[in-house]
Amino acid sequence: MWICPTEYECDETVTVAHGGGGRLMHELLADIIGPILDDEELCKSDDAAVIPQLLGALALTTDSFVVQPLFFPGGDIGSLAIHGTINDLAMRGARPLYITVGSIIEEGLPRNTLLSIFRSLASAARESGVRIVAGDTKVVERGRGDKLFLNTTGVGVVETELPITPTRIAPGDRIIISGDIGRHAIAVMAARASLNFRQPVLSDSTPLWATVRALLDTGSDIHAMRDITRGGLAAVVNECSQMAGCDITLEEDAIPITPAVRHASELLGLDPLHLACEGRFIVAVSEADSESVLEVLTTITPENGPSIIGIVNSTVGDGETPTKPRRNRVIMRTPFGGARYVGIPTGEVLPRIC
Repeated sequence: MWICPTEYECDETVTVAHGGGGRLMHELLADIIGPILDDEELCKSDDAAVIPQLLGALALTTDSFVVQPLFFPGGDIGSLAIHGTINDLAMRGARPLYITVGSIIEEGLPRNTLLSIFRSLASAARESGVRIVAGDTKVVERGRGDKLFLNTTGVGVVETELPITPTRIAPGDRIIISGDIGRHAIAVMAARASLNFRQPVLSDSTPLWATVRALLDTGSDIHAMRDITRGGLAAVVNECSQMAGCDITLEEDAIPITPAVRHASELLGLDPLHLACEGRFIVAVSEADSESVLEVLTTITPENGPSIIGIVNSTVGDGETPTKPRRNRVIMRTPFGGARYVGIPTGEVLPRIC
């Protein structure tokens, strides 16, 4: 049986009619999304945004955000969508300029919730100096979604002459981490399960371009950068090892983990190496430039504890000759003199965190 939503329902929540292309949809765009995002190109409501010709190589990325719950300590799905898109561009040495945002809204989402999320999204974009120039909005029936999904596409201009990619990682490179790990995953899990830790854990969600720009300005020989998201530090270091064709050795006691994250991980039976971040990244840089990179990171965010955590092996394992192919392993050296292999986590440690 088809029921036309009442005016009251339309005022309080998003209904399927808001995605139907009629008056309610135009009101949703005109009353909420358009004024909040407030970009000249977006507000034209054309079928495509026209942006000025950009000089230099372009970087393009796309991402989807399905985090549950929508709000978590230290952020929400709106700011997370902007930060995640910016960070993917930054990891290729690209200055983020333009972002598009697609919204899939489930019927019944309170309008005030949508307002809060888009205000957060717009604020994150303004603070990062990027423009939201195009978007799309769809509404699905109740039970066919999970409140709100966001999809973004980001465009940036590469501001480095040498490519930044794991295939450039070389033996002797140092692996540097920009800060402590695991906070985003723990923050989302705590919000989802209504866990109250004695030491509250806030997500580390933040845009990374300003930090990356400062590293590029040093002229350091940066070979690769990877932001630490799903799969955690273990996943990104293994990916770098595989793409570079090199073993990487990590020092366990050099990896920064806050006491709150460590305690929460122990309580929940989680490995901090597998926990996602949304504002941390690793840098593979030549030994000669490693200290200058670490100095910049320490100057920008000393409270995060940036650290040199590992080295790309310059020789292969025991009993092998330097010319024999490497095994592409990640090896963790413990504080007690032992060693263990660090693998990529099997399956999703914590689903729906980004």
